[in-house]
Amino acid sequence: LLLGCGGLMAGLLTLLRFLLGFVFVAVVSTVFFVLALLLLPSRVWRIRLTNLYGKTVGPFITWLAGVRPIIHHRERLNGSMPAIYVANHTSTLDLFLCIWLCPFGGCGVIKKEIRGVPFFGWLAMLSGHLLLDRGNKERAVEALGRTAAFMRQHSLGAWMMPEGTRSKDGRLLPFKKGFVHLAIATGLPVVPVVLPGLHRTWQKGSMKLQSMDCPIQVLPPIDTSGWREASAAVHAEQVRQAIASCLPVEQRPV
Repeated sequence: LLLGCGGLMAGLLTLLRFLLGFVFVAVVSTVFFVLALLLLPSRVWRIRLTNLYGKTVGPFITWLAGVRPIIHHRERLNGSMPAIYVANHTSTLDLFLCIWLCPFGGCGVIKKEIRGVPFFGWLAMLSGHLLLDRGNKERAVEALGRTAAFMRQHSLGAWMMPEGTRSKDGRLLPFKKGFVHLAIATGLPVVPVVLPGLHRTWQKGSMKLQSMDCPIQVLPPIDTSGWREASAAVHAEQVRQAIASCLPVEQRPV
């Protein structure tokens, strides 16, 4: 009976955490949505505004989920700007961690489906960040090209998760080459960011939360001045292997 009561209480507490997180995101997103409307003429300032949003929402949701990030070489985040930051993706929580860690002036590259997420997605539509149509390769390439030109003009960086989807078991998936094309077009270095173990905290398709320490590693910047389009797959795999080598064995590619 006691075990049953304990399980019920744990379930209620988890539900309460989700409700609190939803309300917090809804309220803060609405405030920033109004501010973004006022900044419609300036995409640069909307990007910077939503960078601030990330540093408001990200820490709270991470704390609420019971995750304690331990960031190794944090100085490489701001110290490398502008750069293209590339992280692995295993949990919804990754998104909140990444918008928190992303330096000011970092342009997120996000799948356009996020527009359907209440409040968060609605703000994303006004954010100035790139909402990528993964189902239309030609349009996606054109959008990346325009974003590269915009980044060069305003000395902006970018944050990307090149797996394109969450890995349910935590294993690193193949990388799409969009970040390579962006690096070649802008000449910016690539900074790999390793997020280990988060698939256990908030599993894909699950409402269960598990508290944990998360030792995040920011790896040294990779010079891209010698990268070429003809060898894009090689460059993508180079970055993937750099991240894989820092993941626990059970998360490395088979």
